[in-house]
Amino acid sequence: MHERSSVAELAKSLKAELDRYSPGGKLPSSRALVERYRVSPVTVTRALAQLAAEGLVVTRPGAGAFRAEPRTATPAAGDTSWQEVALSADTATELVPRAVDASGVLVTLSAPPPGTIEFNGGYLHPSLQPERVLSAALARAGRRPGAWGRPPVDGLPELREWFAREIGGSVTAAGVLVTAGGQSAITTALRALAPPGTPVLVESPTYPGMLAVARAAGLRPVPVPVDAGGVRPELLEAAFRATGARVLVCQPLFQNPTGAVLGPERRREVVRIARAAGAFVVEDDFARLLVHEDAPPLPAPLAAEDPDGVVVHVRSLTKPTSASLRVGALAARGPVLERLRAIQVVDSFFVPRPLQEAALELVGSPAWPRHLRAVSQELKARRDALTGALAHHLPELSLPHVPSGGYHLWLRLPDALPEASLHATALRTGVAAAPGRPYFCAEPPAGHIRLSFAGVAGPTEIAEGVRRLRTAVDELTG
Repeated sequence: MHERSSVAELAKSLKAELDRYSPGGKLPSSRALVERYRVSPVTVTRALAQLAAEGLVVTRPGAGAFRAEPRTATPAAGDTSWQEVALSADTATELVPRAVDASGVLVTLSAPPPGTIEFNGGYLHPSLQPERVLSAALARAGRRPGAWGRPPVDGLPELREWFAREIGGSVTAAGVLVTAGGQSAITTALRALAPPGTPVLVESPTYPGMLAVARAAGLRPVPVPVDAGGVRPELLEAAFRATGARVLVCQPLFQNPTGAVLGPERRREVVRIARAAGAFVVEDDFARLLVHEDAPPLPAPLAAEDPDGVVVHVRSLTKPTSASLRVGALAARGPVLERLRAIQVVDSFFVPRPLQEAALELVGSPAWPRHLRAVSQELKARRDALTGALAHHLPELSLPHVPSGGYHLWLRLPDALPEASLHATALRTGVAAAPGRPYFCAEPPAGHIRLSFAGVAGPTEIAEGVRRLRTAVDELTG
């Protein structure tokens, strides 16, 4: 966050001084800018790149940066009003509108203003990411023979084998497809398993990105309530019976946003109920590598105990590493595997080979288990810091479940505290949180808020973020 704000500030300062130079005039050297503004060379490079992207400067390797020639007049804006008719032309015949609300996803992807404490993050803070290990893995990957060649469409055999071992059970490399992260895998799975206009059962609440994918595919999400033990089997069975759905999407381990873990008896029941309904279970196992240090032994993935091909398993390396390491996997058995493969090939051909090679280098290095242990320790420490600060400063927010994995807490708001107002007021006080409404595909039972403890710098920032949140609550209720 500090580096990002430094780049923005330097770019703003340089932009204000461009009038001192004639078009084609040379700007001070990078070394001079480092000394003058007391910033790092990386900050200077990024600030100049930002100005170059805006067309204000031109950089020439070995020569420096120069003021760009004046732009020609911007052409008049065209009339795009016709698109409203074109985009709505099929509304009368569509069973499910194809318009997509991405606001629930953008809350966790968009960077808030500088100085804002980011309780809305969906990825590890840079201090928790294995940046040096990733850089070394990428460098080694680039030196592998054929690193920039075309990979097999299913993914590198060694990487598929690694994912198969991680999932366990009877899953083999032949049943694994390498994907461009978990979101891409979920998109492929839903397109493969459910035709447009049909219902898909989802946990309630659930991950907004999955809801957006379902709606973009023309599917109709149907909620099945979740409690501390995961999705409720009796309600799941009733939902299958009432809707005729042929797909359930669930997160059995450290569910997003509740943190619930599907209990042993329910695990068997969920797969049995889906099998009886002739339906698939899409298992999004996104948080298995985000287990906390104090967690009990983890249950195996549903896919590891499913010989009949009911479960389509989704796994990703993104969450425990970096948002930019978009490498994941789909695992399935039976005829559905060919459909999954066909849709992925049509959509994206394959995952870039250098990224797959880098992922192989990463998971095969001695630093990988050390990184996972460090993340496990840090997530527990940050979870404890956040729960302690909330209990002390915001006891009126209900925390029904403290998870032993994942990266967030799910809090219920008092009835007198409006969710939308809290989100906006919190931003004004310098703290960003994820509102609960996007996590529900139907009317929510109450106001909620999700607080991530993985995207912040540490306990000190957590304490300050809760203090700011207290200020926002007081402003609304005082």
